[in-house]
Amino acid sequence: MNNKPTLLILAAGLASRYGSLKQIDKIGPSGERIIDYSVYDAIRAGFGKIVYVIRKSFEDEFKSEILNVLPDSIETDYVFQELDSFNKNINYNPERVKPWGTGHALLTSESVIKNPFVIINADDFYGFESYKIAYNFLITKPNEANTFALIGFELSKTLSEYGSVSRGICATDENDYLKSVVERTEIKKENEKIFFKDEYENWQHLFGNEICSMNMFAFKPSIYTEAKPIFFDFLKKNKENLKSEFYLPALVDQLIKLNKAKVKVLKTTDQWFGLTYKEDKEIVRSKILKLTKDGKYPDNLWKSF
Repeated sequence: MNNKPTLLILAAGLASRYGSLKQIDKIGPSGERIIDYSVYDAIRAGFGKIVYVIRKSFEDEFKSEILNVLPDSIETDYVFQELDSFNKNINYNPERVKPWGTGHALLTSESVIKNPFVIINADDFYGFESYKIAYNFLITKPNEANTFALIGFELSKTLSEYGSVSRGICATDENDYLKSVVERTEIKKENEKIFFKDEYENWQHLFGNEICSMNMFAFKPSIYTEAKPIFFDFLKKNKENLKSEFYLPALVDQLIKLNKAKVKVLKTTDQWFGLTYKEDKEIVRSKILKLTKDGKYPDNLWKSF
């Protein structure tokens, strides 16, 4: 049995954001996508299996475009996130179309994940150091079932040049354990300064060195047991809401408040980037090209793997 940690990639939202899986931009020198760099970095860091959460509607496309380009030596699996995944006995608004968010996506993977694991977004680039930090945490604290970790990024390294973003700003105690994650919306950079819009629609200043969540968490399988009652409570309260979502940061925040989990914030110095806006594509491509020229990645990820 493979006892190495697993990487769980949340990819169910890709089709809705880009219209088609084929339209997820190829940004690497040999047509690699961001998702390929995530797999490459995770395997190098020591992870033993990759699991994807996708939608049934693009299963064939996903297999041909994403899975089939990977070397046979990489163990993979995938599960579906649909509106009724994991909650078939709950009645909800029949007009509801989309699934219930990233926390719901997590729960759909329970049947295929048996080892400690890291969860990420499919369209975010996190960097090799982030995976190594997460891997080291998981293999050094295997017996602390309800001690999890959040890989924290410096806010200034997670912004887009082309518009505002939402980020979960982390508050920690003196031992770097998470106290809360507060979602800040419409964070933007203007004249080298960073601002966000508060709940009263007022613009407030941020410094840029705040640690934020980019949906990269290191979990143990016990997360499933702890998350289920919180998710079902959420469904009961929001089953008629057409747009409500069960977000991972909100789940983690609730677990902390209920004393169901401790979450260590592990700070990474890596530069995050992703395709938040169409205009981000060329910046992302240039950053990947520079990392390749600097020898961080080969021209073709899988050619000599």
